[in-house]
Amino acid sequence: MHQRPNVLFIVVDDLRCQLGCYGMPHVLSPHIDSLAADSLLCERAYCQQAICAPSRASVLTGCRPDTTTIYDLQTPVRSVMPTVLTLPEFFKRNGYETVSVGKVYHHRTDDLQGWCKEPYVSPGDWQGRGYLTDEAIEAMKTNDLANHAKGDMREGVGPAFEAADVDDEGYHDGRDASAAIRELGRLAGLDRPFFLALGFHKPHLPFNAPKRYWDMYDPEALPLAANPFAPEGATRFSLHNFGELRGYFGIPKEGPIPPPLARQLIHGYCACVTYMDAQLGRVMAELERLGLRDNTVVVFWGDHGWKLGEHACWCKHTNFEIDTRAPLLVSTPATVGKGLRTRALVEFVDMYPTLAELAGIPVPGHCEGTSMVPLLDRPDRPWKRAAFSQYPRGGNVMGYTIRTDRHRYTEWLRRETGEILARELYDHARDPQENVNAAGDAANAAAVAELHGILAAGWRAAKP
Repeated sequence: MHQRPNVLFIVVDDLRCQLGCYGMPHVLSPHIDSLAADSLLCERAYCQQAICAPSRASVLTGCRPDTTTIYDLQTPVRSVMPTVLTLPEFFKRNGYETVSVGKVYHHRTDDLQGWCKEPYVSPGDWQGRGYLTDEAIEAMKTNDLANHAKGDMREGVGPAFEAADVDDEGYHDGRDASAAIRELGRLAGLDRPFFLALGFHKPHLPFNAPKRYWDMYDPEALPLAANPFAPEGATRFSLHNFGELRGYFGIPKEGPIPPPLARQLIHGYCACVTYMDAQLGRVMAELERLGLRDNTVVVFWGDHGWKLGEHACWCKHTNFEIDTRAPLLVSTPATVGKGLRTRALVEFVDMYPTLAELAGIPVPGHCEGTSMVPLLDRPDRPWKRAAFSQYPRGGNVMGYTIRTDRHRYTEWLRRETGEILARELYDHARDPQENVNAAGDAANAAAVAELHGILAAGWRAAKP
């Protein structure tokens, strides 16, 4: 048997830290929770930008958004970084069989040179819209006509949720899990290690999942957002009109989401998490059955967080904690059964060097993160001073934000001049939900000055 470990690299779209293992028992996530019991669970892990393509580009290149220059959904990695040694290509060059199943990169044909075979994505829209009920299909057609009349040429955007009475393979994640299981069977017969990347679509909108996963919940028992209001002192850059959700049929184009509809959306989100969790369970069971678990590193992560009505907002696209923080589990043969947890500030850009070190391969010099391997031995060791994220706004404005042990501090800058247009300060010791922007309080002047210094010094100065 080859000595280097296999890697099972699992990314989930729009997964916030609303899981049993993260202290949210009303969400049914037994298979994720089981994996967490065999992992190092990172309680405070942060993406570098809270939107799909930039976050994934950062992880898969090992570089931060200002290096990738990818801030939107339209820019493939290879279009701006044609020579970068991506994570899959790194493993491929070092003798690994590299395989992609499901949504790994935002652009399904991006970085084809990184894979040993053409990436597999189950047929249909990558977002898994795939409406199955007659009612949803008719609503989609109605919505398309209305959008076209307004000059919006998007198609296939129907209801924000659906509960068809179908088996798991009725929707994308079930088919992608089956494809990953087939790949594991093939990979088990090779005489070299593998890097299998598996991307689950759900709980990305629309919240479409088989009916039986909806039936696992009593919607009236699901809590609505505890802070359905904008933070006091929020800046004009802080929030958005959650157009991603408003594009779906039946969602108000302006104003708040009514509580009954909010509860339906939360119900759908939870059903999708449980559906995705079941697919993870199928894949992990096959890994065990094939005898591969003892020599496989498993990394499980959500590409960013998501709002379910918090801050009077939905979706991602902000620098708040609830958007930048997301689940991250790192499981190695040595962590099985230990249920390790760390409150260290870790960043998604750290995954590339971590996997390189776990494979015993020198970390490429271009990587801008820090290997988390030392945390596997001592989860409570002193670590980074801050985690860095960012989000752009119109008018060439960039919001740079840092999370320290106590604070979240954000500066909104005019990019061409560096002028600070607005600041935000949230004190997690007093305000863990980030409901009050305290940057203007005279009592916080010293904290603002210190945090400005950390942000200005940059991520290199904040490394362990």
